[in-house]
Amino acid sequence: MKYFFYVMGLLLLSFGIALTILSDLGTSPFDALLVGLSFNVGLTVGSWEIIIAAIMIVGNAMLGRQKPELLGIMTAVIVGIGIDFWLHTLSGVIAPVSITSQTLYFATGLIAVGIGTAIYLHTNFAPIPVDRLTLLVKELMKTNLFLSRTAIYLIFLVLALVFGGPIGIGTVLTVCFGGLILNAIMPVTGKTLDRILLPKGPIIP
Repeated sequence: MKYFFYVMGLLLLSFGIALTILSDLGTSPFDALLVGLSFNVGLTVGSWEIIIAAIMIVGNAMLGRQKPELLGIMTAVIVGIGIDFWLHTLSGVIAPVSITSQTLYFATGLIAVGIGTAIYLHTNFAPIPVDRLTLLVKELMKTNLFLSRTAIYLIFLVLALVFGGPIGIGTVLTVCFGGLILNAIMPVTGKTLDRILLPKGPIIP
């Protein structure tokens, strides 16, 4: 059952990413890099998700002087396949023609990303390379999670700009509110999944 929610969480996460991309308001710095690479270099957005994750896993292992956390590739593969599936499926259905529809698609995508991430993280199954990198940068720079995550986002933002990724107001909103949405959703998701996943104790008459 835990693995079911792990996969469902990742598919919901990829659904949200696809919606933010199709909203044409801008995506997170990381997703903007993926789109920019796909548009200017080739391959699909999902393929670049897997490639960048693999590079980050090797880089994380070198920074942390430890073995590569190969389970992260499984996460990247599921998310990558999910992004390509949703983009292919929704591109013929979703075509924002006004700022209202763009905002609606983006907001729905941002919430879906938050819920999917909360579900996925609560299963505690496979590490996310960018999260591992955040912790490593925090330790190396002797700083906090906010500053380490911001530093990583800035690097991805520069790379996204170099490769012509979709940077816009949505990028700013993702950076500002993505973490807040996740923090608000995590407790509710955790309690709900615990009721489903944790074994029930014996009934004592």
